[in-house]
Amino acid sequence: MKTVPSPKFSWALLSPKYWLVWLSFSLLAFLVNVLPFFMLRVLGGGIGRLSQLFLKKRADIARKNLALCFPQYSSIEIEKLVLENFKNTGLALIETGMAWFWPDWRVKRYISIIGKEKILEQEKEGRGVLVVCCHFLNLEMTARIFSLFAPGYGVYRANSNPVYEFIQHRGRTRKGHQMIDRHDVKSMIKVLKSGNRLWYLPDHDYGRRNSVFVPFFAVKEAATTTGSSFLIDMTKCAVMSGSSIRKGNHYTLEVGDDLSGDIPRRDAVTTATVLNKEIERLIEKEPSQWMWLHKRFKTLPEDSIEQDRYKHSALAN
Repeated sequence: MKTVPSPKFSWALLSPKYWLVWLSFSLLAFLVNVLPFFMLRVLGGGIGRLSQLFLKKRADIARKNLALCFPQYSSIEIEKLVLENFKNTGLALIETGMAWFWPDWRVKRYISIIGKEKILEQEKEGRGVLVVCCHFLNLEMTARIFSLFAPGYGVYRANSNPVYEFIQHRGRTRKGHQMIDRHDVKSMIKVLKSGNRLWYLPDHDYGRRNSVFVPFFAVKEAATTTGSSFLIDMTKCAVMSGSSIRKGNHYTLEVGDDLSGDIPRRDAVTTATVLNKEIERLIEKEPSQWMWLHKRFKTLPEDSIEQDRYKHSALAN
């Protein structure tokens, strides 16, 4: 399979127009390695609270997402969740630094893993695993925890800023993970057919093309990618969720059961429905840690009941 190569250093990366990027990541690396974790949490939460003052449109998107998914929540409960979501968004910046710059011994101090034997058993049998992840805000830490016992391949989107890309790629691959370009479906198939693990995130709205409309929480017709179904059909891989939840200072990574037995071949609707149910189960563990600031419901089925709920909403723009 073809992996995304690590960007090579060139003197052009030291151009003054990139100094702010170098400075920002240098400061981040310094802070995460010097400050104790409880102070990093306070710092991250403060950044998130401050960002809410400036990202009013994103806050509105989060409110509408939460109201649509959890109509049983009161406005007060939604506002509490929006605030916590922004705090976790700020902490995500700090967690990125932790994932990319912390040594293994410090990562191990704050984690536990449930079900790792499930994914390792698939490796012994030579069977590839589609690891279904969610856009939890601690996603970088989840990937780092996996690298400690089950490194694999991530679906990768390169950053347009060459210095950011130089740092990002090294941060994500320095402990054994490799990256596959998000458009390189052939390599994804090869990864799974060769008995390796591929991390895949099917929980966002990726547009009308190659999507089906299935339930996601209280939304009855949410655009959901058919990419998962295609990869499963082509490789007969195992399908397991893998996401971590943070409680206080501790991250718990849970590896789910193999879902492939519940997924019929060449049935994209059933596949998307099964995976959305699993994603819902994970989000319900700690709703404030999922990426509600994303426009999850921007793509709508035409002439549907759902259309009336969204037509006056910023989510449909």
